[in-house]
Amino acid sequence: MQSVRVNLGPRSYDIVLTTGDSTGFGTFARAALPKSQLALIVTDSNTQPLGRQVEATLRAAGFRTGFATVPAGEESKSPTELHRLYDALYDLAADRNTCVIAVGGGVVGDLAGFAAATYNRGLPLLMVPTSLLAMVDSSVGGKTGINHPKGKNLIGAFHQPAGVWIDTAYLDTLPEREYLSGLAEVVKYGVILDAEFFAFLEANAADIRARKPETLVHVVAKCCRLKADVVEKDEREETGLRAVLNYGHTFAHAFETVGGYGAWLHGEAVAAGMVYAARLAEKLGLPGDLSQRQRSLLEAFSLPTAMRASWPTDDLIAVMKRDKKAVAGRMRFILPTRIGEVKLVNDVSESLVRNVLEGR
Repeated sequence: MQSVRVNLGPRSYDIVLTTGDSTGFGTFARAALPKSQLALIVTDSNTQPLGRQVEATLRAAGFRTGFATVPAGEESKSPTELHRLYDALYDLAADRNTCVIAVGGGVVGDLAGFAAATYNRGLPLLMVPTSLLAMVDSSVGGKTGINHPKGKNLIGAFHQPAGVWIDTAYLDTLPEREYLSGLAEVVKYGVILDAEFFAFLEANAADIRARKPETLVHVVAKCCRLKADVVEKDEREETGLRAVLNYGHTFAHAFETVGGYGAWLHGEAVAAGMVYAARLAEKLGLPGDLSQRQRSLLEAFSLPTAMRASWPTDDLIAVMKRDKKAVAGRMRFILPTRIGEVKLVNDVSESLVRNVLEGR
């Protein structure tokens, strides 16, 4: 077992990493939330069995529990499912010390986290990520939210968890497509923050694809540390530093929105989005050998490197103009300058983005 500390003053918390520990979570939860006696466990239809394991460890640690399950898939990040969680908390007679425990991938974490952020003006939250993407990205840093028909994650709040419990053994049974999708975010960390880590991914791609336990623990812990370093310096995206974590996401969110939530997994969209971001950087004359190395690594993980031809350029650009980084409709992008370094580029012209999307 190892841990990564996220230092945020009174909102500091630990990310604990373990492999195959089916009983330790209750003790972890009790230490993280000494005032809580009641917990609502939120799962989706795929992670419900893991949620029941978590429930048993919580009861052994003295918690009373409720249980809520949402349908698996991006469509559950919706007002309908959010209100179902509010109903579950109400039926549980939740008070301000009742904790919400998200057991699942990014959808469950975002949805349950937003419920925790907003019910009774804020309840304590514990994250138990079960997908690679959630382990390395969405469970850490306090971003919660739901989707809107006009855009992904348009409705949300910052709400830091009281702790994150990562058991990499959960990845043993993760479907291959979802596992590979999570690797897009792993690649992202190397591109934006750590050239040495990117080289490690290149050198160990076969072991990573094979889910070698010792390699996975190293990869997940490194990603959590890199993200924690950024979050500690810019928790609420006020200085611009945290925006680097959105590398590839301006394109990716447009692909997800125009393609229909669920057409691509989030990591698949991010993989293609990083390719287009690197291409845009080249058009702007930013130096570096990134494009080919990035593409080769993404292809080693069988991730998409091009959008679907059926997605209209006009629709994609309309979504990107409403990206959270945009200012007064002017598009801004996180773009690479070299492996391990990116920067925020302001007021990128629509015509240039159009050329990149259309392969010109």
